[in-house]
Amino acid sequence: MSLVVVGSMAFDAIETPFGKSDKIIGGAGTYIAWCASNYTPVKQISVVGGDFPQAELDALTARNVDLEGVQIKKDGKTFFWSGRYHMDMNTRDTLETQLNVLGDFEPVVPESYQDAEFLMLGNLAPSVQRSVIEQLKTRPKLIVMDTMNFWMEIAMDDLKQTISMVDLLMVNDSEARELTGEYSLVKAAAAILKMGPKYLIIKKGEHGALLFHGSKVFCAPALPLEEVFDPTGAGDTFAGGFIGHLAKTKNISFENMKTAIIVGSAMASFCVEKFGTERLREITKADIDERLAEFVQLANFNIELG
Repeated sequence: MSLVVVGSMAFDAIETPFGKSDKIIGGAGTYIAWCASNYTPVKQISVVGGDFPQAELDALTARNVDLEGVQIKKDGKTFFWSGRYHMDMNTRDTLETQLNVLGDFEPVVPESYQDAEFLMLGNLAPSVQRSVIEQLKTRPKLIVMDTMNFWMEIAMDDLKQTISMVDLLMVNDSEARELTGEYSLVKAAAAILKMGPKYLIIKKGEHGALLFHGSKVFCAPALPLEEVFDPTGAGDTFAGGFIGHLAKTKNISFENMKTAIIVGSAMASFCVEKFGTERLREITKADIDERLAEFVQLANFNIELG
């Protein structure tokens, strides 16, 4: 049931129309680990500086997140990102990015991680993601990769090489269009599946997500939320719920991926309710079950034809 997660562990400072945070804990790897650990133990690969709080590492360890693969550069500073969201909460301006120790991160896969059945590559430089795949002696049952438009703009060839090595790619709708030059998401999906992945998830924010596999398509709803407080990490939380469910059930069929997308969507709907990882730390199994039931009601209908 081994799940290896690769991703940034970071500090964020966020402004939204509803509030402002000082420096808080963020990073794709952090969000994925907090979320996936609801379902399965996690083996984490990342890098932090000496300024990353020990209490945060201890909190993850208490959640059954193995940190042997997390490098702590005592003399370095942790990756920092600052952003401001617009009123629609879908667009944001990056105010500041400090790569710090992430700038020259070379991941090392510990021997105890070599039994990985599931590999979740959170958003990072494609060369770093590829390095982890290449270090694994046995190919995992499923390799899932998340990426973003930044890498399409500065490292497209590198990105496509890594995409060709994974089983499932996650991007949002604008990234799917940028990656392929196709406006139609169906055409974009076909083009991406030709790049190597067997499966593709296109995230559409408040409009849900699409899963593509061959000629099959599944459309998952998003929960209509009265308030979205902070969308940072929602996509990573979605990825954590998705891969967590698959690792727990050990079933990578298209049908089970449909369920995994609903689990991911439910987890993401919690994430946006408070700043950073705060909400993810509070939720209980009962909260998750209740939210999943809301999703079932949202998309459940019977119709009679003729």
